Amino acid sequence: MEFTAQEIAGFLNGIVEGDPTVKVNNFSKIEEGKPGTLTFLANPKYEHYIYTTQASVVLVNNDFHPENVVPATLVRVANAYASLALLLQLVEQHKTKKSGIDSTAFIAPTAKIEESCCIENMAYIGENVVIGKNCRIYPYVYIGDNCVIADDCVLYPHVTVYEGCKIGNRCILHAGAVIGADGFGFAPEGDVYKKIPQVGNVVLEDDVEVGANTTIDRAVMDSTIIRKGVKLDNLVQIAHNVEIGENTVMAAQVGIAGSTKVGKHCMFGGQVGLAGHIHIGDRVVFGAQSGVISDIKEPKTVLGAPAIDAKSFMRSSAIFNRLPEIYREMNQMKRELETLKEKINIK
Repeated sequence: MEFTAQEIAGFLNGIVEGDPTVKVNNFSKIEEGKPGTLTFLANPKYEHYIYTTQASVVLVNNDFHPENVVPATLVRVANAYASLALLLQLVEQHKTKKSGIDSTAFIAPTAKIEESCCIENMAYIGENVVIGKNCRIYPYVYIGDNCVIADDCVLYPHVTVYEGCKIGNRCILHAGAVIGADGFGFAPEGDVYKKIPQVGNVVLEDDVEVGANTTIDRAVMDSTIIRKGVKLDNLVQIAHNVEIGENTVMAAQVGIAGSTKVGKHCMFGGQVGLAGHIHIGDRVVFGAQSGVISDIKEPKTVLGAPAIDAKSFMRSSAIFNRLPEIYREMNQMKRELETLKEKINIK
């Protein structure tokens, strides 16, 4: 697809500065821009690249004020990053899409699949499965008995959805994601552990995206629930009976232990760990590798393990870096004190 700067500005309600007729047919990073491509500037750290980039069109925020001459045509918008996302979605929508059911796919006789769906080779669709409109099921996907998948969903290769799980509208499950495996439930009996059957399911509400090789365990009873708009990165582990609130986002390798409840609009950095049976309020931000062992009720940013308020953590970190120096000073003061005591006793 090819667009002029003016067409792009019209789509984004933006303003062109430069040549409105210049055309682009691809995207590029600002530091690696090539003629005929569109890029964007949202992070001030990358501003110096805008004066040398070879990209033909650059999306910038309305409040951007260049310090030097910019060779590219600018399109000013309210939010450059969000506008880029809209353009990428536009391109994605115009890609050729497959349809129909491949002859090598297994479809149980009782499954109900809308005609607009695409079921690719070697996919497995179990008994009483319901799949809504415009879904795409990639090769080697497994969908167990009695699952329900709503409209406009995409399940990439090797996704596994265990029996009885429910997936809402416009959900995306990336390669290797596992929805509904057994929760880690075992009861000690003498020297052994007896498995506790996990008879619940997993419910993904609308507009949830699940990263590659992420796992969401089924509940012991009832449901593990991922609320609408949640975005999970790769290699995230969600344990049984967890509930994740609306529009919460988690970076890679986050782990949430069983029966923990997480509020709305929370943000998790990479490798954050939450203990089980705790409650997290709305709009809590977790720095990377935070370890949380107790409830957090108010909106705040936390860091460290055990996690504490971010400002307190930074102050503590500054002290931690000086511990060898402080230790030497303390020993010096101790020696001086002993010397002083000896002098006093002599007198």
